[in-house]
Amino acid sequence: MQLYHTFQQDAQSGKKQFAILIDPDKNSPDQISRIAQIASREGVDYFFMGGSLLMQNHLEKYISCIRKECDIPVILFPGNNIQLTPNADAILLLSLISGRNPDLLIGRHVISAPFLKQSRLEILPTGYLLIDGGNHSSVAYMSNTTPIPALKNDIAAATAMAGEMLGLKLIYLDAGSGASHPVLPAMIHAVKSHITVPLIVGGGINTPDQALLAFQAGADVIVVGNALEKDPDLIPPIARQRKIAGRKG
Repeated sequence: MQLYHTFQQDAQSGKKQFAILIDPDKNSPDQISRIAQIASREGVDYFFMGGSLLMQNHLEKYISCIRKECDIPVILFPGNNIQLTPNADAILLLSLISGRNPDLLIGRHVISAPFLKQSRLEILPTGYLLIDGGNHSSVAYMSNTTPIPALKNDIAAATAMAGEMLGLKLIYLDAGSGASHPVLPAMIHAVKSHITVPLIVGGGINTPDQALLAFQAGADVIVVGNALEKDPDLIPPIARQRKIAGRKG
C-alpha cells in the first residue's frame, strides 16, 4: 500500500497518526535504536528524517539503525538537496508556500527532480507553512522567509487552500524546531476547516497535552522531535493521546 493512501485513508476515517522527527545532527546511534524500539512497541506511524543542516553525514547510518529495530516507514523531511537518499521509503517534497523564496517554491525541486525520478521513493507533494512559534527558528533563517504570525488564522487557511488548489497532497503547519510554543489550536482548526487533504502539524509539541490539543483541533498527523531527543519515554503517553483523539473523532 502506498503511504499517501494511508495518510488519506486515516484522515478520512478520523484515525490519528504520530510521526517522530529524527534530526541526523542531534542524535546518536544508541539514541536512534532506543527510540525505534519504543516507537515499534507503541505503534508509531512514521519516522520523518531531516533537519535544517547536515553537519555530519549520518543519514544512511540512522536509517539503517531504524531498519534494524522496526519496520516503521522512514520519510525524508529534507532541509536541503544533500539530505536525499534512495534508501528511505518516501519523501515529503516540500514547497514552502508560506514564504516568497522562489528557490524553496520550485528551484531546489528542479535540481532534485532527476534523482527523485530514478529513485524508488514515493513522492509526497507537500505544502509547507512556517508558523511563528515564538522563536526565530533555524528554518526561518535558512529559508530566508518570514513565518506566518501565530494569530493570523485567515492567512494560514487561505495559504493552505491555495496549496491544495495547486495540487499539493499534504499540508504541513510547522512552528519550527525548538519553538517556544506549538501551532495554536485555533489556527489548526481554521486550516483543517478549509482543506480536504491530510493535515500535518509539528514544531513545539513537547507534552502529551499539547499533542492531544493539536489532534482535537484537527491535525491528522502530529510530528514530535526535540522533546523525544531529550526524553524518549514521552513516546508512550503521546501515542496514547493519539488513540484517545482518534476514538473521540
